[in-house]
Amino acid sequence: MTARKKNISIMDATGIIDGATPTDTFRNSVDLAQHAERWGYRRFWLTEHHNIAYIASAATSVVIGHIAANTSTIRVGSGGIMLPNHAPLAIAEQFGTLESLFPGRIDLGLGRAPGANQPAAHALRRGVTSDDFPDQLNELRSYLNPTLGGAAPGVRAVPGEGLNIPIILLGSSNFGAKLAAQLGLPFSFGGHFSPDYLLPALELYHRNFHPSAILDKPYVILAINAVVAPTNEEAEWLFTTAEQEFLNVMRGNQGILLQPPTDMDVLWNPQEKAGGHPR
Repeated sequence: MTARKKNISIMDATGIIDGATPTDTFRNSVDLAQHAERWGYRRFWLTEHHNIAYIASAATSVVIGHIAANTSTIRVGSGGIMLPNHAPLAIAEQFGTLESLFPGRIDLGLGRAPGANQPAAHALRRGVTSDDFPDQLNELRSYLNPTLGGAAPGVRAVPGEGLNIPIILLGSSNFGAKLAAQLGLPFSFGGHFSPDYLLPALELYHRNFHPSAILDKPYVILAINAVVAPTNEEAEWLFTTAEQEFLNVMRGNQGILLQPPTDMDVLWNPQEKAGGHPR
């Protein structure tokens, strides 16, 4: 196994394809994770999305446990948990439980976006906003490490307290890059949907990084779209499923992931093609 291979990971959005069910999707995710483990990939992450008909990983911590239970060595985690959707104590307990069940294999990637449309975000957040994220992050980290002093008085995370669970901040703009740099935390950038902000955010992260007890130098994970197939032509064809997904988002439609069409140009107009080509 090469050093480069050890640094490649997979982020699985648990897409529900046409004709399948969430049960089928979780079975496919286990199969992918097991193959990734055999092939020497470093991590297998799951996303958090809500109220989206073609994504099955709404209960992200539960799916992480399922994947970890069906693999042996690969790191498994969140890419990421959208912290304003949750009580920090609950996430500390959930990931403390996962780390206790699968020691040394759990990653806690954290973001501040809702991972949902406006009605679902309101149902989840109940007044908590993305602006609360730094305080929520401090509270969560303090449940794992009480010396940080940000936990609610008289409250402990059991399991969770004292466990070494790597926290990685996710972002697609300068906000996450700056916060990760200030705290000396690893930073994961969503280049798969925000490529224009990639270089400015990474430059900001490196320029403002403060060494911490966790990291002595910057650590970056970059997320990109990838389609793997025996030929370029087949990969281009398979990628039309993602293009249809973006088309549905632009049109405000809900639905499961569709099979690749013969010709995308039949489905979208030139303006939609220019705005929804996720490459």
